[in-house]
Amino acid sequence: MSELYIRVAEDENEEPMEIPSEDDGTVLLSSVSAQFPGACGLRYRNPESQCMRGVRLVEGVLHAPESSWGNLVYVVNYPKDNKRKMEEIDAASAVKIKRGFQKTSDLIVLGLPWKTTEQDLKDYFSTFGEVIMVQVKRDAKTGNSKGFGFVRFADYETQTKVIAQRHMIDGRWCDCKLPNSKASPDEPMRSRKIFVGRCTEDMTTDDLRQYFMQYGEVTDVFIPKPFRAFAFVTFADDQVAQALCGEDLIIKGVSVHISNAEPKHNNSRQMMDRGRFGAGGFSQGYGSNRGGLSRLFLLVHYDMDLFFLSLPLVKSAKLLLIYVKIIYTCHHK
Repeated sequence: MSELYIRVAEDENEEPMEIPSEDDGTVLLSSVSAQFPGACGLRYRNPESQCMRGVRLVEGVLHAPESSWGNLVYVVNYPKDNKRKMEEIDAASAVKIKRGFQKTSDLIVLGLPWKTTEQDLKDYFSTFGEVIMVQVKRDAKTGNSKGFGFVRFADYETQTKVIAQRHMIDGRWCDCKLPNSKASPDEPMRSRKIFVGRCTEDMTTDDLRQYFMQYGEVTDVFIPKPFRAFAFVTFADDQVAQALCGEDLIIKGVSVHISNAEPKHNNSRQMMDRGRFGAGGFSQGYGSNRGGLSRLFLLVHYDMDLFFLSLPLVKSAKLLLIYVKIIYTCHHK
């Protein structure tokens, strides 16, 4: 009997995949699970009754209904527990999947030595991944380098890795990042750092690093001392950080809440204009409870300028003492 293929999909509305049958017309469950991990069977919609019917499974072998597979689309069955587990895995890897579809952009390379050529630039960045474009910007009249250039990679993961670190090119440290023109002037720059609230004292930096590595590359973990029930985690990719904001995650059996740790360029002036640091409102928002102290610590950590602007509003010796302790903690970790 010639080899026959049957059409299989995870859902009736999805594009099916063709799975090969055996010489006797049966289909091995292992052939299905190789393409759909965790599959435990198949079902199909009966053309006459429009009801879903299960395909007979005997000792790992699927038998064609009524001796013929026909031109039907067969839907994969999953165990309920396994399906839930797969959904959790999908949620954990959603950020990675999302990044897989991201297109690369031209990156600007700042601080190039005058002698660096395009070939030098390509040779260096090729060690990270496939380079599809390099350019050293030169003066139109003299032909001399302007000290910066551009590079573009074929793979988004490579781009993320390159942006996350500094580069020694021809004996000089250079920075590689997205040009400012890539972001809309009305769109705030997105932070690669997240705020992890409701932490417990037994959580270490290694614990947090190990946990968050499942979502993407972690470049830094900071837990303030003395312990204040929160931490900061920095990712190499800002999309990972933004995707996690608003989530409640379980770490070491404890539910922690993830929120955005906004950098200081995110409209600090607007925060002042809204009156969040008014004479009365400031002490209420930042000195009256533990949550307020956490936000005050976050302010110091990211925007010292705004922090010192608010100092004249402090009218309590107790609150001033808290200010001093927080400054010490931020700069003596």
